[in-house]
Amino acid sequence: MSVDSDVVDTQAADRRSGMRTIRRVLPYLWPADNREIRIRVVLALVALVLARVISVITPFFYKGAVDAMAPGGAESNATVFLLAGAVGLTIAYGVARLMTVGFNQLRDVIFAKVGQRSLRRLALETFRHMHALSLRYHLTRKTGGLSRIIERGVKGVDFLLRFMLFSIGPLVLELLMIAAIMFFVFDVWYLAVIVVTIAIYIWFTFKVTEWRVRVRKEMNEKDTDANQKAIDSLLNYETVKYFNAEEREASRYDESMRGYESAALTTSYSLAFLNFGQSLLITAGLVIVMVMAAIGVNNGDLTVGDFVMVNAYMIQITMPLNFLGTVYREIRQSLIDMGEMFDLLQYEREVEDKPDAKPLVITGGSVSFKDIKFGYNDDRTILQGLNLNVAAGETVAVVGPSGSGKSTIGRLMFRFYDVTDGSLSIDGQDVRDVTQASLHENIGIVPQDTVLFNDTVGYNIAYGRHDASTEDVIAAAKAAKIHDFITSLPDGYDTAVGERGLKLSGGEKQRVGIARTLLKNPPVLLLDEATSALDTDTERDIQESLRQMSEGRTVITIAHRLSTVVDADNIVVLDSGKIVEQGTHDQLLAIDGRYAQMWHRQASGEDESK
Repeated sequence: MSVDSDVVDTQAADRRSGMRTIRRVLPYLWPADNREIRIRVVLALVALVLARVISVITPFFYKGAVDAMAPGGAESNATVFLLAGAVGLTIAYGVARLMTVGFNQLRDVIFAKVGQRSLRRLALETFRHMHALSLRYHLTRKTGGLSRIIERGVKGVDFLLRFMLFSIGPLVLELLMIAAIMFFVFDVWYLAVIVVTIAIYIWFTFKVTEWRVRVRKEMNEKDTDANQKAIDSLLNYETVKYFNAEEREASRYDESMRGYESAALTTSYSLAFLNFGQSLLITAGLVIVMVMAAIGVNNGDLTVGDFVMVNAYMIQITMPLNFLGTVYREIRQSLIDMGEMFDLLQYEREVEDKPDAKPLVITGGSVSFKDIKFGYNDDRTILQGLNLNVAAGETVAVVGPSGSGKSTIGRLMFRFYDVTDGSLSIDGQDVRDVTQASLHENIGIVPQDTVLFNDTVGYNIAYGRHDASTEDVIAAAKAAKIHDFITSLPDGYDTAVGERGLKLSGGEKQRVGIARTLLKNPPVLLLDEATSALDTDTERDIQESLRQMSEGRTVITIAHRLSTVVDADNIVVLDSGKIVEQGTHDQLLAIDGRYAQMWHRQASGEDESK
């Protein structure tokens, strides 16, 4: 491996480090802009400390009650226990236990809003960041794996905050207080046994848990892979059916699940080993301390109550230590899950607004491409010095073979990418100097394949303008000539369209897309092969809607079927990222060049198909 790759690996490991994750989470725990949350954290910590202090004091009441009931106990008890009596001490013991539980529950109630608010804020930040990333990122992403990473990472925030604050912290505090009691009330040997037992216990727990975390990470990777394959397969349900590939898809999914099964089994077996080892160590320490206490009672150095109190403290230590492995493992897992999510947040936006970017001001809607060079990768240039002016209110068609750069023009207009060289401006304003929000607001698009949300027809049309009224939605549907179809449906505008609009035909989806864009009412309109996937009859119907939609707007039509652009004010022929011809339909036919060849070839194909 090269030195450079070693450096990259080291940096990647550092980004995933637990400390980086904890630093990212702390602002959610102690937000500078929210005094209420900070007060809640403080009150939760106060409740936590009170619960721990009362919990550590509780065995003293237990000891006093036992000693008070033991033969000769009245003479051997301390004055406070003597005055209280066995019944009073027993009641005090019960009250102390109840107070411990009460303060723990109060702590959880106070802190609940902190955890949920943190989860919500981080989820929102991640969601916004995903939408802010470039189209290049989303074209290469795996939706299933991405959703699972975000899901695990967001859930890890609440867990990490809660367990770091309320499991590790209280455990350390309680162990320190019990250690002090063992040292001052009994002697240093009791403390030594407890310290050695806990040290070995923690070492064993952490070692085994680290191994289990690696296995768990592998299990997560297999889980993510299986989930991604499942979602990808379901999203391509029709393709799977077309190629009779159900068993092939099932086999791919099962292969991923087989790896998950193997890792999950190793996780289960290692958990049994961890639990038994923990029990062996803590039981050995308990037996040694209890034997020492029994000898002390037998020699008259300790009372029966002391013996009971030592046992109570050992059990009190055992209970949180039994969960230490689980808590440590879950914290480590949360750090890994959140590290993966924070890695997503590390992705820089490829396209960002300038600090001084201003809203786009439309005065007419003219679009100018000047000496534009652009390529998706450094080794391949798509547009090579493109120069094109579209006057306000003009309809310009862009045609050419596949790979000539037609669709790239639309992506540059929306500023999904920035041009490599040259400039793209609208009404004299470079798109790089205006805000992306205002740019997107003023450009409408009807794509080749209109993708709809898994919601109602009405919702999908209303998506064109967030403040649209029902009347506005209906008016847009009528303009797109889909209102009658919608009202014929059993649920009308409340009819669900299915995932990606699969319950509608291609023509119906396109009309919904047209209605949505009409509702947006943009001054600049992009038609990106809006009818190329439709049959001839449906195409003719929709072309009429598109013509009405184009009136009074600047329109750029990217077309495959030349019959759809014969009425354009200007037709531009692209080839290998360059304009090779332009003019009206009649002018281009008269030239008898590339456009004429394409026209005659398509006309011949249409004739042959009849």
